[in-house]
Amino acid sequence: MSKRAVLEVIALDAEDAIAAQAGGADRLELVTDMAADGLTPSVDTFTAIRRAVDIRLRVMLRLADGFDAGDVSALVRAAREMRAAGADEFVLGFLDEQGGPDLAAVERLVAELDGCRWTFHRAIDRAADRDALRKQLADLPGLDTYLTAGSADGVDAGLDVLLAEAARSASGDPGYEQQILVGGGLRLDHVPGLRAAGVSAFHIGGASRPAGWAGPVAADAVRVWREALDG
Repeated sequence: MSKRAVLEVIALDAEDAIAAQAGGADRLELVTDMAADGLTPSVDTFTAIRRAVDIRLRVMLRLADGFDAGDVSALVRAAREMRAAGADEFVLGFLDEQGGPDLAAVERLVAELDGCRWTFHRAIDRAADRDALRKQLADLPGLDTYLTAGSADGVDAGLDVLLAEAARSASGDPGYEQQILVGGGLRLDHVPGLRAAGVSAFHIGGASRPAGWAGPVAADAVRVWREALDG
């Protein structure tokens, strides 16, 4: 386990971003409106954060709560505006009415991203068939990460799924080449078992905010996670 694990932290603004970087975050997920589980931030917010820190940024492409793509043309415009502002990594993921990936929406966005790296987010945890979803998305350009708790109910409920998928990833199974980024009810006591299973990327939101979502990211809180992952 000599390879440094990736620590991704949710940032809402430049203050969050600066604290997260100071605490040892490797990457930020940029969102707004956590009451809706994270939507696309403004271009101004992205620009301010990009000026404030020099770590990697992944920008959420999601305009409404839930996993329905909604107005895909508006999503494409948001992606185009972010690309023009300098964004080069993204987070997205949509399901159709049957619980499969909304390929039409995802493929339109991926075409707009033009090779940028991106994460398929926790929509996978609400998919009707996780394995089928992975295989349907496997060849999309730029897809390098799945953000998942293994279950819609969080890491406690999804731990067995995460361990099984980590084993399939280590074996190079088709559809499992992408990095597993664990997040959603993640706690420090989950880390040793996940690291031992080969999981190398972790995502935190509320855990980085001692005062909850009403308060900012705290560098000391992020540092606790950095030290746990490095240990």
